Amino acid sequence: MSLKIGVVGLGIMGRGMAINFLKHGFPVYVWNRTPSVADELVAQGATLMASPKEVASSADVIFEVTANDESSRAVWKSPDGILAGAEAKKILIASATLSVQWIDELIALCAQQGFQFCDIPLTGGRIGAETGTLTLLCGGDPTVIKGLQPVFDAIAKKVFYFGQAGRGMRYKLILNFMQALHIVGFGAAMKMAKAHHMDLEKVSEALVERPGGVITKIARDRYFNDADPISFSIEWIVKDLTYVKQYAAELDVPFLDDVLKIYSDALSHGSGHKDWASVNRLAR
Repeated sequence: MSLKIGVVGLGIMGRGMAINFLKHGFPVYVWNRTPSVADELVAQGATLMASPKEVASSADVIFEVTANDESSRAVWKSPDGILAGAEAKKILIASATLSVQWIDELIALCAQQGFQFCDIPLTGGRIGAETGTLTLLCGGDPTVIKGLQPVFDAIAKKVFYFGQAGRGMRYKLILNFMQALHIVGFGAAMKMAKAHHMDLEKVSEALVERPGGVITKIARDRYFNDADPISFSIEWIVKDLTYVKQYAAELDVPFLDDVLKIYSDALSHGSGHKDWASVNRLAR
């Protein structure tokens, strides 16, 4: 019998995950702050629940995929939250990108109540969520993680394990800082090329080859054209970089403040809804 899957939060990532769980035959229970967002999923066979607590009561494996610390705390700790509906036999997973402070608090809460908890943030963006090709960044009991492989197969093409609970989120923050730095670095390279009257199409094409990588390609694409629909917003990378700054508060991390300022400036000028890789286009 298939494990019952719960998805709390139906944004870009949660909605894509839920669709792929349904495609692979899993019973899926969902909740979203705005219930109408679930209409498409319900039409495909998902069950809309009245609260995160009801999702946790009904499902065997519960993924939380909300926006930030504030929304995450609400769906875990409220009287109608996940913890209120959980049992020791269930597997609770935080897949949102959250601060280290909150994830460590949540780990402690779950441990005190005897719950199985993993932090499994995601990377791969909208396309990865919609096509079931996400990369999962796991922290938690290795036996639990290994046992979840059939569940992961429905939504991901790669799974990385970083150690005990909390390590997955720490890696995700490192990753998002490095990717944001790469995007901003691409913009700086193009600024130099433009100042010296180089062919920007040719320069960008060569940069996609060397240094290459998916982030270089995304930065190139967004330099010339806005994304529609977006994959990840400027608003959310500002949130993540703010969490990185908290995480690295006692460290000297070159460029972190510079990158955060560039994105924060774009946010303050009303571009928070735009794709995060469009930040260089905004500055042209």
